[in-house]
Amino acid sequence: MSSAHDDALLERWQAAWPEALAIWSRYTRLQPALLCSSVQAARAEGLNGSFAMIRFADQRVVIDLATIARLGLDDYALEVLAHEIGHHVLAPANATDHLRLLARMRQALPTLTQHAPLLANLYTDLLINDRLQRQSALRLADIYRKLADTAAKKDAGRSPAGVWALYMRIYEQLWQLEAGSLCRQTLDARAETDAWLGARLLRVYARDWLEGAGRFAALMLPYLLQEDAQQAALTRLLHDTESAGRDCTGAGLGEIEPGEISGAIHPAEDPLITGEDAPDTDDAQELDGDGLGSAESQPTQLSGGQMREPFEYGEILRAAGVVLDAHEIAIRYYHERALPHLLPYPRQRMPAASEPLPEGLNRWECADPLDELDWLQSVLQSPTIVPGLSTVKRDYGEQPSELPTLVPIDLDIYVDSSGSMPDPRQQMSWLTLAGAIIALSALRAGASVQVTLWSGKDEVRRTAGFVRDTQAILAVLTDFFGGATAFPIHCLRDTYADPQGRARPTHLLMISDEGIDTLFAQDEQGNEGWDIAACALARAGAGGTLALNLPEQHFGYAAEALKTIDKAVQTQGWALHAISDWAALLSFAQDFSRRHRHGLIPPTPMDPTRMEPAR
Repeated sequence: MSSAHDDALLERWQAAWPEALAIWSRYTRLQPALLCSSVQAARAEGLNGSFAMIRFADQRVVIDLATIARLGLDDYALEVLAHEIGHHVLAPANATDHLRLLARMRQALPTLTQHAPLLANLYTDLLINDRLQRQSALRLADIYRKLADTAAKKDAGRSPAGVWALYMRIYEQLWQLEAGSLCRQTLDARAETDAWLGARLLRVYARDWLEGAGRFAALMLPYLLQEDAQQAALTRLLHDTESAGRDCTGAGLGEIEPGEISGAIHPAEDPLITGEDAPDTDDAQELDGDGLGSAESQPTQLSGGQMREPFEYGEILRAAGVVLDAHEIAIRYYHERALPHLLPYPRQRMPAASEPLPEGLNRWECADPLDELDWLQSVLQSPTIVPGLSTVKRDYGEQPSELPTLVPIDLDIYVDSSGSMPDPRQQMSWLTLAGAIIALSALRAGASVQVTLWSGKDEVRRTAGFVRDTQAILAVLTDFFGGATAFPIHCLRDTYADPQGRARPTHLLMISDEGIDTLFAQDEQGNEGWDIAACALARAGAGGTLALNLPEQHFGYAAEALKTIDKAVQTQGWALHAISDWAALLSFAQDFSRRHRHGLIPPTPMDPTRMEPAR
C-alpha cells in the first residue's frame, strides 16, 4: 500500500471508533483502539495470527490494518471495531468470566482441551455478531462472505465438514440466509442437525451464555478432528481473544463452579434446546423475540465444592494467555485456596506499656540534655534564669497499665518436602495449603513469619528470616524437593542461638510425618537434636506444635519414630496433632486458634537454667 492509502485508511478507522462505541451504549467508555499500520507494529503489541485482538489488562482493542487491507476489509471499520468492543462489553467482558468460560469449555473437550481457547472465541463471536447483525444492522454477514470465498476449494463438496463449515452454517441458520451463502460445503444430515442445534443454543442461552459454553464445545468436538489445514487457518484468523488474559489475575478459579460439569453435554441432550420433554413452567416456556426459549432463570446444579488440581488451574490460566511458570501458578493457586479459610490467629497476652508519671523537680545542670529543661517551673521559682542554679527539670516515674495488651505471636513453620510428600505444583498438597492458611492468618494479625521447606540436610529453602511478604512466604511453601528425609537441625539451632530468645514470642510449627523424628538426631557439629529442640522451644516463648500424619499400623521404623515423638511430647511440651489423612490438615489449620484458648496463647516464661546445646 502507498503511504497516502495508509494514512487515509488510518483516518477512516479512527473516525469510526466513536460510532462503534455508541452502537453498544452512549455510556460505553474505552480507550481508543490501537491501529497498527504494519504487521510488525501489530506483533509488537502482541497481535499475531489474527487481524484484531483485545486485552483485558488495559481494556484495549488492537487492529492490524495491514492484514485488514490484505483481506479486503478496509470498508468494514464500524463492524470490526464494534465486534471487538463487544468482547469488552458483552462476552467475555472481563478476565474472570473469560477464565470461567475456558474452564467450562475444557470440561466438554476430553483429550482436546488445547482447542478450548479457539472454541471459546468462536462462541463469543457468535453471541456478539448475532446481536450486531440483527439489532444494529451491521454487515457482519458480508465479512464472513469474504472469508468464505477465501475458504472455498474445488473439492469442498466432497470434503468432510469441519469446524469452519459448521460455524458458517450456524450463521446461516441464525440469520436466515440462503444455504451456501457462507458455508460453501455440502453438509450431511448430521451436520445440518448440529447447525440447527447450534443456532438454537445461541438463542436459548443468549442471556446466560456461560451456561451454554459447555454445550457449544460438546457440539463442536467431533468436528475438531475433521478440520483441514486451510479451514484451521481461517478459524485461527478469527482468534481475537487468544492473549486477552495476559497480565491479568483471575479470581475464584480454584473451585469448580456449579453447573460446570453438568453443563458439558451435547445440545441434543438439553430439552431447553430440543424442546422435547421440557418442564411445563413459565420459565421454560418464556420466548425471546425469535420465539425460542430462554435459559436465564433455570436452576443450576451445585458442584459440591469440588476443587481443581494445581496443574488444571495452570492450564486454564495459560489458555487465557497468562504467561506464568508452574511455580508462579502454584503461588496464585494456594493463595486463592487459603483466603476463604483464614483464621483468628493466636495472640499472647502481655503487660501493656507503662505510662510516664510526673513526679518532683530536680536541678537541671548545664551538662544535662536541653530538652529536659522545664522552663515554666524554672521561671516560677526564679524570674532570673541562672543555668545550673535556678534551672530545674521534671522527674518522671512509671505508671503500670491496668489493662494487658494482645501481641500477635510470630510463626516459625517447618514443612516437610521429602519424597513421600506431593509436589504442590502438580497436585493438591494439604501441607502447603495448611501452611498457607496459618501463615497468611499470621500476617493478617500483624505477625511475622519464617518458612523453612526441607527434605535433606542440604535440601533447604527458607525465607530471609521472619518476614511479612506474602509472595516470599508462598514462594517457599510451593517449592518442592522430593528427596530423602533429614530435618535441617542447623536451621533451628541458628534461629534460636541468642540466649535471650527472640524479641517477640514465636510459635514453632512442624508439618510432617513420622520423619520428624530426624529433628532429634545429631547435627553436623555433634550437638544433640534433643537439646536443640528443647532450647528452641523455650526461647521461642509461645510453644510448639507437631502436625503429623502418623500411620495407623506401628511397626519397624514407624514404631521407633513414634516412640521418639511421644518422648518429645512428654518431656519437652510439644503439642501433638496427629492425623491419618493429609486432608485432615485443613481441619487442623481451621482449629489452630481454638486450640489456644480462643486465639490466646499464655506466655511461656523463659527458663535460664534450660540445657544449652553443646558447641
